[in-house]
Amino acid sequence: MIKSISDRSKKILHSLINEYIISGEPIGSRTLSKKYNIDLSPASIRNELADLEELGFLFQPHTSAGRVPTDEGLRYYIDSILVIRKLTEFEKQIIDNSYRGSTFEFIDIMKETSRLLSVFSRFTGVVLAPKFENITFKHIEMVKFRKNQILTVLVSKTGIIRNKIIEIDEDLSQDELYKFSRYLNELLTDLTLKEARKKIVAEMKKEKNMYDCLLSMALKLSQKAFNSQVEDDIYDDDIYIYGKCNIFDYPEFCDIEKTKTVFRAFEEKSILIKILDQAIEGNGIQIFIGSENNFKEMQSCSIVASPYTCKDNTIGILGVIGPTRMSYSDIVPIVDYTAKTVSRIMDNI
Repeated sequence: MIKSISDRSKKILHSLINEYIISGEPIGSRTLSKKYNIDLSPASIRNELADLEELGFLFQPHTSAGRVPTDEGLRYYIDSILVIRKLTEFEKQIIDNSYRGSTFEFIDIMKETSRLLSVFSRFTGVVLAPKFENITFKHIEMVKFRKNQILTVLVSKTGIIRNKIIEIDEDLSQDELYKFSRYLNELLTDLTLKEARKKIVAEMKKEKNMYDCLLSMALKLSQKAFNSQVEDDIYDDDIYIYGKCNIFDYPEFCDIEKTKTVFRAFEEKSILIKILDQAIEGNGIQIFIGSENNFKEMQSCSIVASPYTCKDNTIGILGVIGPTRMSYSDIVPIVDYTAKTVSRIMDNI
């Protein structure tokens, strides 16, 4: 439930957070009185600050220091006060032009997107590539590996390749595997992996396929291959990160242990993948502030993320990672416009 505060308290909270974003230092009543158009004495401002602290929106690091916003205070600011600025046409043009003039492969698009997000935000840009299950299937190849093992190669329309070795009971020839591949490519091309799995199950139920043992075997092998891809759908190379060191330019990351913790999350990648994967279920911009991140490694950071789509289906997530005092008014439109741009590109791949 959103707490209710007076307009005067909102103005003071807004001013304090704006100043904190700029300085990173605790903000006192005298600073607010001098720099912002608040028609109150420093003593009255101090009383308002004390009330905001009691609500859990601010805290005082030291008795004699000013105050800084809590994660709860930042959440209230984002949900109830924040005004998002609009990108200029020039900024939009820079983003659009970054994807023009070259025939980008899918991986290049992911890398360029993470770079753009980092350069524009001056923080860390991150892109979670589409889950293989959610993108369009193009081709399957089956290759005899050992007597009872087959190497299956799945290729998406965007060029993502997944290899998987599956165990079989039969000793099949390479000619039989070629026949399986041709049949499955005719049956499944241009379906998502999710749709392909459903179609395989439906075909296996049809009596007309049961007279041909080879086709029946092809369906069984493809079912095993496709199911194994869903089980192993998260890969470390499916996340693209640019500007890892940018956030360490901020004084709040001077603490060596805090820096190590965040950098470990960047290096291990699985933590970021899990955080971003949670955002794929949402719509539009999502912001995770500090302690709202379930993983302690990222609780000194905020993440501004947005899904990107293909044919109106959410397939991946992109965003910016920075300190909790990032300028959300500037970062949100960058992430939002970049997600829409990537979505348009995906529609045309």
